[in-house]
Amino acid sequence: MKIVIAGAGEVGTHLAKMLSRENHDIVVIEEDREKVQNIEKLYDLIAVQGICTAIQDLKEAGAKDADLFIGVTPIESRNITSCILAHKLGAKKTVARINNYEYLLEENQKFFNDLGIDALIYPELLAAKEITSSIKMNWVRQWMEFSNGALTLIGMKIRANAPILNQKLMDLKNSEFYRVVAIRRNSETIIPKGSDEIKANDIVYFITTKDYIPDVRMQAGKEVIQVKDLMIVGGGNITMKTIESMPDNVDVKVLERDKLKVTNLMEKTDSAMILNVDASDLDVLRDENIAEMDAFVALTDNSEANILACIAAKRFGLKKTIAEIENVDYIQLAESLDIGTVINKKLLAASYIYQYTLDADVHNVKCLTHVDAEVVELTPKEGSPITKGRIMDVKLPNDLFIGGVVRNGVGFIANGQTQIQTGDDVIVFCLSSCFHKLDGLFN
Repeated sequence: MKIVIAGAGEVGTHLAKMLSRENHDIVVIEEDREKVQNIEKLYDLIAVQGICTAIQDLKEAGAKDADLFIGVTPIESRNITSCILAHKLGAKKTVARINNYEYLLEENQKFFNDLGIDALIYPELLAAKEITSSIKMNWVRQWMEFSNGALTLIGMKIRANAPILNQKLMDLKNSEFYRVVAIRRNSETIIPKGSDEIKANDIVYFITTKDYIPDVRMQAGKEVIQVKDLMIVGGGNITMKTIESMPDNVDVKVLERDKLKVTNLMEKTDSAMILNVDASDLDVLRDENIAEMDAFVALTDNSEANILACIAAKRFGLKKTIAEIENVDYIQLAESLDIGTVINKKLLAASYIYQYTLDADVHNVKCLTHVDAEVVELTPKEGSPITKGRIMDVKLPNDLFIGGVVRNGVGFIANGQTQIQTGDDVIVFCLSSCFHKLDGLFN
């Protein structure tokens, strides 16, 4: 596939990293010479110095021959314009990063499709949905539903008191109703076999059906926290979207030191208490009754500040903390400090965009924050290799694992005897380096 990426910022660079592992013809167009040089040194691709809204530069980057054109510069208008131009030049499919929720409204989708833009990505909205999900299901690190909840993915850190510890996965109670699909141990990602065991402090991803979520929670030794009072530090776009999506029974208090952001939030919402204070001051946190909160979310523009804020919240006794950490190198540090849930909007955006690079019928792609793996929901095409025998008879790569299947709206856990059928929704887990293998199995 010929892919042109406009923008070598955080989202574009991470997307280029993911795609460069596979057999794609990738060109990145970027105005900043230093970024052009850096990305060419790091990844197997071509980088062109140019302006993504200049027709001649787009031609030189090969936009007219692109199977997929992706506009992910920090400037929304550039992304939209570059996608329109690329479409007119001949690009088969275009995706634009935006920061305006209005563009995502259903009545505006046809408008953008008519302009030649096939999909719009709003990273801040993706991040807000992650936060809201984490607050609702506050005993988990990561939560994802498939086919309207027919199957659920749950990521948790396993403590020393968990009943599930030190047992072979094949011997776990009720294991036919849930499956361990990925394990992060120290810095290693494990796609587990039945003979593997879970150890204390592992981050473990389960897939299960709705009825067995309580069983998984008990096996992991987790307690449910009733979140009624939530404190958010930072007043940007993610905070606004989080407030809008939070359940009515949760009282939200926002601390922001920038007066302009405070004014902006106050104009847009009356469902949260907005305070113009400096949350880096522990006395301020104490005065605002942080110890009486049920959960804490750090959403400033500074990853280091968010980590420190969550550490402070933990010291005040809060069990549930969430940090936006945009520096990928800090994610493992946050995990070692037991921060809790980590939100990285560029990983979310890159994973969302990634599905457009696959030929298979993909419904959802998501990066698992704490492990070097992705989860993909897709439907096999008629006659595809995956439908020609039981899973145990199909030669699956070692770094790929089928966790569950949704058939006619009903989810069930997959095993070696499962026969996948055309029309099934299949949940696949794979290491980041094996994404390209899906097309060969499901097409």
